[in-house]
Amino acid sequence: MVQIIAGIKGKGKTRRLLDMANAAVKDARGTVVYLDKSSKHMYELSNKIRLINVGEYEVLSSDGFIGFICGIISQDHDLETMFLDSFLKLACLESGDITPVIDELEKIGDKYKVNFVLSVSRDAADLPENAKKDVLVAL
Repeated sequence: MVQIIAGIKGKGKTRRLLDMANAAVKDARGTVVYLDKSSKHMYELSNKIRLINVGEYEVLSSDGFIGFICGIISQDHDLETMFLDSFLKLACLESGDITPVIDELEKIGDKYKVNFVLSVSRDAADLPENAKKDVLVAL
């Protein structure tokens, strides 16, 4: 399952995502992972959440990003939820079409029973149709 927190830059998406991650880990039976472009929010997350600084790895395309996600899943069979802050940057999609990546995350989520929660720096009305149905919060 994919859930999206959408809104333009500066609307509070990261704060909402951090709060959701910290709340999710309290009831989680499996692992919770938080992907970010830096380690800046390390001390704002519960120590039970695994923070991955994607900036430390050479993810250069959306295909590489999907491979990166699959690699994380393959190493942790108890993975329950992945929170992805700055999704467009992480997935190398700042000016591209997010449709194929959202579709792929939906397939991966269904196959491996992983929930994805994304913060997307776009207005909810500007998202493609396959992503609009996944909007949890529009800021």
